[in-house]
Amino acid sequence: MKILAIDSSGLTATAAVYIDGVIVACQSVNNKKTHSQTLLPMINDVIEQADITPDDLDAVAVAEGPGSFTGLRIGAATVKGLCLAIDKPVIPVSTLKGLAYNMAGSKSIVCPIMDARRRQVYTAAYIYEDGHLNECLSGRAVAIEELLDKLEGLSCGESVTFVGDGIPVHREYISERLGERAHFAPPHLMYQNSASIAVLAAGKAEQGLMISADEFEPVYLRLSQAEREKLEREHKVGQ
Repeated sequence: MKILAIDSSGLTATAAVYIDGVIVACQSVNNKKTHSQTLLPMINDVIEQADITPDDLDAVAVAEGPGSFTGLRIGAATVKGLCLAIDKPVIPVSTLKGLAYNMAGSKSIVCPIMDARRRQVYTAAYIYEDGHLNECLSGRAVAIEELLDKLEGLSCGESVTFVGDGIPVHREYISERLGERAHFAPPHLMYQNSASIAVLAAGKAEQGLMISADEFEPVYLRLSQAEREKLEREHKVGQ
């Protein structure tokens, strides 16, 4: 099984090639350049480093969201174009589950948090059991206060490990609320990693959970700012 995996859902753009259980090439960039500048060159690099061609791939895995609307659209357009060109299937993987898999083997609850602004986060919660990530809080966009309320009820005194770009934004508040129960991923595991997307995608491929490029759509979890502002204007007009 040869899989190209990409993640452009957050601040980090990342691409990897997985071949028969091994990550043979992986790159990540978080340098404030747009993903439209970095993603395609990175894909070309990891494919070349893996000593394969795009036609050798069995599938292309992509972080389906949630995350940055622009980043998700860039990723979707890239994957759709590539898979249509080489006639290969797409394997969508939750961005949140990919982040949680960075902490595979953790004995605590793993809670990915992606900054959604306005004190909101894209989040979920997982427990790592028997070699698998089991979801104990489904993906959602919520206020950080509401998330911590739910975690306090869910964890029953257990520790919670946070991962994702919401850590720098909300770390102080989380520590105030959860105290010693709160743990945070180190810098090299904090952000999106296409290697995690690739491994999760391989598991889905074994189950036949692949779709066509035409079928793939990003998962946003909430309306874009432009859509929210439009609804607000329409509401005001209707009053």
